[in-house]
Order: sequence, then structure tokens, then C-alpha cells
Amino acid sequence: MTHPLQTRPLNICMVSDFFYPAMGGVESHLYNNSQCLIQRGHKVIIITHSHGNRRGVRYIAGGLKVYHVPAVIVYSNASLPTFFCTFPIFRQIFIREQIDIVHGHQAFSTFCHEALLHARSMGLKTVFTDHSLLGFADASGILLNKLLKFTLSDVHHAICVSHTSKENTVLRAALDPHQVSVIPNAIIADQFRPDPGARDAAWITVVVLSRLVYRKGIDLLVAAVPHICELCPRVRFIIGGDGPMRINIEQMRERHMLQDRVELLGSVQAADVRSVLVRGDIFLNTSLTEAFCIAIVEAASCGLLVVSTRVGGIPEVLPRYMITFAVPEEDHVVEALLEAVGRVDDRSSHPELAPSHFHSQVKKMYSWQNVAERTEQVYSKIAHLEEPPLIERFRRYYGCGLVAGKLFCLVAAVDFLIGVALAWLWPKERIERARNFDHAKYAAIVAHNRILANAPTSSFQQPDHAAGF
Repeated sequence: MTHPLQTRPLNICMVSDFFYPAMGGVESHLYNNSQCLIQRGHKVIIITHSHGNRRGVRYIAGGLKVYHVPAVIVYSNASLPTFFCTFPIFRQIFIREQIDIVHGHQAFSTFCHEALLHARSMGLKTVFTDHSLLGFADASGILLNKLLKFTLSDVHHAICVSHTSKENTVLRAALDPHQVSVIPNAIIADQFRPDPGARDAAWITVVVLSRLVYRKGIDLLVAAVPHICELCPRVRFIIGGDGPMRINIEQMRERHMLQDRVELLGSVQAADVRSVLVRGDIFLNTSLTEAFCIAIVEAASCGLLVVSTRVGGIPEVLPRYMITFAVPEEDHVVEALLEAVGRVDDRSSHPELAPSHFHSQVKKMYSWQNVAERTEQVYSKIAHLEEPPLIERFRRYYGCGLVAGKLFCLVAAVDFLIGVALAWLWPKERIERARNFDHAKYAAIVAHNRILANAPTSSFQQPDHAAGF
């Protein structure tokens, strides 16, 4: 028998601490995947924490509804863990929007873990997408892996952005590999077209666009730049991004007197990324860990040769002729850059290295519509699953560890009891249902406005009373 969720459009709630106006790969994934799911006929809303004075409900392009829930930010845009305090407002939103599936993103997101826990207490279907890799030896990795195991013990399905990320998540959370799918990130290739005229022919320009933090390998960058500038007088660097390690790059530039060879742009807005990329010949990524890396796909789409450390899921992202790999060590990064400089000088004799060819290949490989379609297949896969009894949920949590298992059972039991109390205090019937956004009307208004904007002034007919003047 066909499950009712498989026969109608779904109401989906994406949840993460990481969303616009903050910038990053998770934010981009949430926005673009949600837009494509809306185009496929589903209702999608996003829950994230407040950003400055951005609180309450906002609508952004395409009628995407965003709930900015007040929260205390503790570190790197992640909110303060509260376990149960978000349950009342999350429950109100889930019921108001008549949510079928709650889809959490990113293991570092407090809102993600709490929303998945509360959704399971309410009997909703849940999906989790992991966007990062984590280790097993450091204290933060051990603690986060235990939390992830707790959350994913009762999630219907998990998604990872690369096969390396899948292996990492399966090991960290002790999951059945059949319950984890691989759906890569994507880009809108038309927004990253090459522009050969933007390059300075007098220089070979290396572009770096990254958050300037330790895990992005900024120490490697700081060590490699002076050597490359010494060995290749025609090479210059454009570095965009901000973070705590920007001071290291500024000190390196001052110490080696490279002000004319190293340009620091600071924070770069999403709308300006292409205009920076098309100025370059080579894109350099020195990350120490990376599950996917959208930045190298954007760079390749703009026609840049890519030099990257061989870490995480990066080897899965681009064909070998588009990218040169390096071991994450200073000497190897310098060697890889020198090889890429030689390929740039010889690029005109190799049609497969032409920027237009890079762009056309990336456009064929990556599409957000494809990501949305594959995500939709995951939703259809879990739609028929029966809701397990509460005792089965406790059994799953109990298996998380000798001590942690008992603690997780206690947390789940308290959350379930809070859900029962909330259902008594605010029954579903007394919660007003939100009106759905009229996408057909919105599309008609947008189309009409475009016609008016493109119409010449002379095409508008004058009123009859002006005919004699």
C-alpha cells in the first residue's frame, strides 16, 4: 500500500545554525537545495538562530520562509545547547507549518541536534546531512562523535556530501551504511562563467578564497607564498576571506615585503566571488580537512586550474586534468604550485585546459536540480517507514554506551514527557495553521515585473486626454 506521504507534496523543515546572512558551504547548500525542492512542488521552511536584529519570520527569494529563533551564540556561529528549551517553539513551528519531515544539517549545529530530538518525540520523519569530517583522537572529536551517535541512533536516514564523508560518519556514529546516502554539493554554473578579459596577462595570478582559520591550512599558505614569489617573479596572490589567522598573512607580507605581490581583500560577499575568481589563473586550496569543498568547483567553473591538498573528499570532486594535488606539507604545496604555473604557461596548446571547456564540464557534472531530485528520493524512501514504539527508541539509545546509553535514554524520556505536557497545555487543535505561500501568484507577479522592466518607454500607450499636446 502506498504511504500518503508518497502521494502528495511534502512539508519539509530544514534546520541548522548555519544560514544566511552568514556565508559558507552549508548556508549555500541549504538555500539552493530548498529553492529547488520548492520548484519541485514541495513546501520548505528553514529554522535557524537569530542574526543581530534579524529575528522572527522572514521571506527570501522564491517564497522561502525562514524562522530566525532567538538564541545565544557561543562559538563559530553555533548556538548555546539547551536540550529542552527549544522544544516549545519548535513544536509550535512544526505544527503551524504541518511539517512531515525535519531535515537537520551539520554536526556542529546545536539547533540541528535539538530539532531532530524534538521531531522524534513528536513522531515526525527525520533526515540528517553531514557536511564535515571529524577525527577520533582529540577531545572535541570524541565528545561530538558521541553526541552524533545519540542523534543518529533514531534518525530515519543520513546524507553525506562525499563517499569519504560517508565512511567517516558511519564510523563516528556506528551506522548501518545502507542507511547513509551520498549526495554531493553543487553550484549554479551559469553564475560562474569564465571571463578571460578580466585576467592581467602580465601576471600569473593565484587566487585564494577561504575562511582564514587553522583547519583551512593557513599555516601552509603563509609558508608557501614567500617561496613561490621568490621562485616565480611573475606570480602574484589575491587572498579573499577573513578570520583569526588573517594577522599571520599580514605579518608574512610585511616580513617579506610582498605588498605588491600579495593582495588581501578581506571578507568577500557571495555576489562578488565570481568577480574575484575570474581575475586568476590558478586557485589554491590548502585545507587540512574537507568533506567536499564547493570553492574548488566554483573556481573550475570560472576556468581556473586548481591546486589543492589531497585531503578528505576533495579527490572525488573534480577530474584529474582540472586539479593538481599536494600532500599537506609546505614543500609539496610549493611543488604543486610550480607544476600548475607551468601548465598555465602551456595552456594555449592544450584544448582540454581551456576555461570554456572547464566551465562546460563542471556544468554537466553539478546541478542543484539533481541534488534536490536525489534528496527527494531519500524522502520517498523513508515515507513508508513505520513509527517504532517508544521502547524501541530507548533500546537504540541504550546501545550508545555503558554510561552514555543510560544518559541518552534519560534525555529522550524527559523530552518525550515534555512533549506530552506541551500537548496537554497547547493541544494541536488550538495552534493556528500558517497559510501556504502562493508560488503561482508570486511567479506571475515576477514575470509581470520583468516585462515592465524590459519594455521600452514608447511602448506604453498615452492616455486619451494627452493626445492633443
